[in-house]
Amino acid sequence: MSDTVSPVVEYEAAAFRRLLEHLRRRSDVQNIDLMILAGFCRNCLADWYREAAEAAGATMSREQAREAIYGMPFAEWKAKYQREATPEQLAAFEASQKKHG
Repeated sequence: MSDTVSPVVEYEAAAFRRLLEHLRRRSDVQNIDLMILAGFCRNCLADWYREAAEAAGATMSREQAREAIYGMPFAEWKAKYQREATPEQLAAFEASQKKHG
């Protein structure tokens, strides 16, 4: 493996860090809202992050990956910011599953 990182990888990493910073600032945006609109959420990002780490030979737990994405332990983020989904959100989520499926 080369000691240098390609500029494209650096750009992707910078964009990913900016996305994480944005999501951390926007704790008012619930995961269910992200799932409804985009078909992915912070937990999906954590799963993808863990899968990438494991593909590179690293061992990472689900909780470690979530902490990397949320910037704090998931249980702490959930207690501070996660609200109960409304019936409207649940219905929209159900409908979106057909679209994002």
